[in-house]
Amino acid sequence: MSDTTANHFEDSTETEDGGGPWQRLKQRLSPSGERKKRPLGSRLKSWFGGGRGIALILLLVLGVVRSVDPEFVEIWRSKAFDQYQIIQPRELPPGGLPNGVTIVDVDEASLKELGQWPWPRTLLARMVDNLMKMGAIVVGFDVFFVEPDRMSPDKFAASVSGLQPEMAKQLKRLPSNDRVFALALRQGRVVLGQSGYQSKVEGKILPKGTPRAFKGGDPKNVIIRTAGMVGNIPILEKFASGRGMVTLKPESDGVVRRVPAIIGVEKEVYPALVIEMLRVAAGRSTYLVRSEKDVGSGKVLVKDIVIAKGFEIPTDPGGRIPVYYRPHDRGLYLSAKDVINGTAPLDRVKGNFILVGTSAAGLLDIRTSPIDAALPGVEVHANMLETILTEQYLKRPLDSAGVEIVMALVAGMLMIILVPTIGAAWTLGLLVVLFGGLAGYSWYEYTEKLTLVDVTYPSASTFALYLLLTYTSYAKTMAEKKQVRGAFSQYLSPALVEQLADEPDRLTLGGEMKDMTLLFADIRGFTTISEQFKSDPQGLTNLINRFLTPMTDMILSRQGTIDKYMGDCIMAFWNAPLDDGRHPQNACDSALSMFAALEGLNAEIKAEREAAGEPFFPINIGIGLNTGECCVGNMGSAQRFDYSVLGDAVNLAARLEGQSKSYGVGIVIGDLTRQAAPEYASIELDLIAVKGKVEAVHIFALLGAPDMAKDPEFLTFQAKHENMIKAYRSQDWSGARQLVAECRQLDGSHEVLYDLYDERIEAYEQDPPDAEWDGVFVATSK
Repeated sequence: MSDTTANHFEDSTETEDGGGPWQRLKQRLSPSGERKKRPLGSRLKSWFGGGRGIALILLLVLGVVRSVDPEFVEIWRSKAFDQYQIIQPRELPPGGLPNGVTIVDVDEASLKELGQWPWPRTLLARMVDNLMKMGAIVVGFDVFFVEPDRMSPDKFAASVSGLQPEMAKQLKRLPSNDRVFALALRQGRVVLGQSGYQSKVEGKILPKGTPRAFKGGDPKNVIIRTAGMVGNIPILEKFASGRGMVTLKPESDGVVRRVPAIIGVEKEVYPALVIEMLRVAAGRSTYLVRSEKDVGSGKVLVKDIVIAKGFEIPTDPGGRIPVYYRPHDRGLYLSAKDVINGTAPLDRVKGNFILVGTSAAGLLDIRTSPIDAALPGVEVHANMLETILTEQYLKRPLDSAGVEIVMALVAGMLMIILVPTIGAAWTLGLLVVLFGGLAGYSWYEYTEKLTLVDVTYPSASTFALYLLLTYTSYAKTMAEKKQVRGAFSQYLSPALVEQLADEPDRLTLGGEMKDMTLLFADIRGFTTISEQFKSDPQGLTNLINRFLTPMTDMILSRQGTIDKYMGDCIMAFWNAPLDDGRHPQNACDSALSMFAALEGLNAEIKAEREAAGEPFFPINIGIGLNTGECCVGNMGSAQRFDYSVLGDAVNLAARLEGQSKSYGVGIVIGDLTRQAAPEYASIELDLIAVKGKVEAVHIFALLGAPDMAKDPEFLTFQAKHENMIKAYRSQDWSGARQLVAECRQLDGSHEVLYDLYDERIEAYEQDPPDAEWDGVFVATSK
């Protein structure tokens, strides 16, 4: 909380006569004979001041938004209800369910023992037979059988080459695996799975859905619908006791909170897998969908699904069942191999509803529930089934939206009346109490009645009004106390701005001394390039921008800070404002990567120029790197300053960039940079006194990364070059000339450098330097 805001909180607790806020409220609400009654217009203007008018408009807008109920509001509300389930998930009653739920799991152990999926359907027939013998109520498959079994005897005989004709005939006389499985289905109580499909399956006739009846109207316009459906082969569909949809429709945030009890596909309506299992278990041939017409919208909304008399399953208006989840429970699972082998515990099957699904890697259907980020899809159906069997239904009454809008309007009006009247500080306390009361009421409804009452929207809208009213009350003071970050963010680097959020005192003139590495980069022959754009200055600007963008990326991606752009030149530095223990290495990497990026840029521009029939002049750059102590900080005047760097090391870096052309190399580095990053491939260029300086410095050419420095060919060349420099400085002119020739043979890319040394040697042979000469070359140009 700022001092200004705190002062306003204190001011709002006193009146002119020393009374507290409640006295102030009483004076405003109770007419006093001592006060002169103001005109109605003046009083209305005063009342709607302090942000009340804007707040009233906002309150109405918020009410309209909630009535429309856009997706983001629904997801926000659902996330809050998810937290309720996380805090208090569903629990099984003591002693478990009289008729529980078991998942027969096609797990890794089953695949290892029985082979890869899909299994021959004779195995599945054995599974169904064993489950029925063990007393399972109903078996539901959360898998589909879209195609005939490729392991059936007749198909096997057709697929094996070289099979004896008699053996092939015998195999073809055997019943197909699908028929064996179908006979098992006919003798048991089995519901097969079906799934909605996003597009219509051409040439496929939809199977008839389970007979159903509608009471109160057909809710076809509100239920989940899909364009097509994936089912099972006809022989299995025919002999199964039921067919149910396993489609799980996650909400927009990917969470499965509600499962469709019925799904529409074209003109048919199909029940969910769990609904079908319950219908088969109840011995009913049909089910009833009860609906009711909404007075406001005129739509037919689903009320519940009736399996049998006294067995009604409530749904939401769209025919979906909100699932009340338990945490992921491995105790629900029974390995499929144990069922097929007949070794499964009897108590896990007898009197239970059985769901067949898979948890094996590669087959796993992963879903997200409100309390589990990764839950097998079959366990979603298990939770839905347990929700119904325990009758622990999560409820959202049809009038919930109206109740929540009224809550938001009442709480919002309290804020509009009280914040400008008694002050933000006192109202804040009331706001906390109000939020606590709303949250407590919502939690009570959930824990005691499983009714979901949303308090997030009323609370959020009320808090938004509080913030608006508080802001408008203090707008003038806040304008006078602007944050320095907003004032200077356009001048300082983003990294520094982040630091200044915690250290605003750093926004002062002056700086600090730091060891830094500086980089200057400039385009060579820029005048020649500019002549191409005499009639197209905008094209030249675009070219410079195309050049500066990748160069900047190479620097910023290696912790560098761009100081400034000067036409076609870039100045950057390392180790400020953030510390960088590898600033020489990062600077060297940036310089090398700038040349690599330049190759790609030149290739693009060359292709463009050639396609346009125009001459191409490649962009070449020179780079100077130097390391040394500098003064870095906010430089400028009291009215405006920028974060920059000053010092002799900066000037030398600029001079080194200029010398890259003289020596015919891309990157020239100073002696301190070479000492700080000795692992990079480099050769000494000269001992030079740059223009404007008396003291001589050793300068080097940076040729490559550390891997190049270990290359045997480079090491041979580097050693030969060092011997040449030694011979030159010892005035062994003939030896130096011979070594120059040998260096040219080892590396022909340094013609400019070795031409320079040949010219110097020839000049010194004709006019030898003094005996005290130390090899210093005095530069006459920048």
